[in-house]
Amino acid sequence: MVTAVRVIPVPNKEAGEFVSFGGLFGESAIAQVRNAGQSSRFVNFGGKIPAPIHSLKN
Repeated sequence: MVTAVRVIPVPNKEAGEFVSFGGLFGESAIAQVRNAGQSSRFVNFGGKIPAPIHSLKN
């Protein structure tokens, strides 16, 4: 059972490809995001949406 996911934008990759984050972060397959931009139902259920990521640099 999956209780949470972390959505990380990966430029220039498509669903089904793998991306390596290096070191302890490991690697993962890229999954298709369904209903992108359709957050109104999620918000109505009381969920919280974090602020958008502006940079992936430290």
